[in-house]
Amino acid sequence: MRYQRILLKLSGESLMGGQQYGIDAKRLEQYASEIKTVIDRDIEVAIVIGGGNIFRGLSGASQGMDRVQGDHMGMLATVINGLALQSALENQGVETRLQTAIKIDEVAEPFIRRRAMRHLEKGRVVIFGGGTGNPYFTTDSAAVLRAIEIKADVILKGTRVDGIYSADPEKDKSAVRYDKISFQDVLNKGLKVMDTTAFTLSQENELPIVVFDMNKDGNLLKVVTGEDVGTEVNL
Repeated sequence: MRYQRILLKLSGESLMGGQQYGIDAKRLEQYASEIKTVIDRDIEVAIVIGGGNIFRGLSGASQGMDRVQGDHMGMLATVINGLALQSALENQGVETRLQTAIKIDEVAEPFIRRRAMRHLEKGRVVIFGGGTGNPYFTTDSAAVLRAIEIKADVILKGTRVDGIYSADPEKDKSAVRYDKISFQDVLNKGLKVMDTTAFTLSQENELPIVVFDMNKDGNLLKVVTGEDVGTEVNL
């Protein structure tokens, strides 16, 4: 296996499947199955999931809502998604723990770094909800922060496209996909991988990022085993 401890970043929108909002049960089941195949290979898995399928703080702010209030609503949305993914994983026999950056003792553990690492060592999937616990920070930033804290080998960003392109492949048919690209080239070319704060934090801590298509069966395991899937961003 190329990686022993991974942090998987999923967007909230990825859980919608073909729906306009909310959580698609079939997509959730598919993701749980993909994650189980990796756990069965003794890979340690942590997950950060967004909340955009339910609520986005920026969207609320654009409609006149207080940004801090909106971001707190977004954090709660990530906890809802975390609970849904936890249930799907446990239905497949995968032991999990949900930890949150904001205290919700009745439904999740508070984030404690050493406890999270101990769960991973015991083969449990650790889902991090609530973002960083602070407004104005995205779940991309939360993913990088948690990955650094738990000493993950890589961030795997699961998307609906099969890597990083020179342009949006859904709009520009001449867009070129990169197999590998450096952090600096991403910046120089103005490519969108993560928000600037998250990307810079990853670069400064020499934490590689792999962007890949999470919706294709078997891709997660292929990435972990080192097959040429997606785009790797490294030094």
